[in-house]
Amino acid sequence: MADEGKAEVKKKKTSPGEFVRQVRSETSKVVWPTREETIRTAIFVFILVIILSLFFLGVDSVFGATVRWLLEIV
Repeated sequence: MADEGKAEVKKKKTSPGEFVRQVRSETSKVVWPTREETIRTAIFVFILVIILSLFFLGVDSVFGATVRWLLEIV
């Protein structure tokens, strides 16, 4: 009863040569960033890494101080 009449959809196998042609075709559609965009993005990522590192250092320091304080009063 469950879709017995429907034919199975078979995928056509792609030859290695056709695969390479498809990859080259798709790669040519990619819009590559300019050098300026790449440098700007790298600087942005570097700044965010520093900011997040400082944030997590602060959070870790607060939790560490809290745990030390709790262990002292016990």
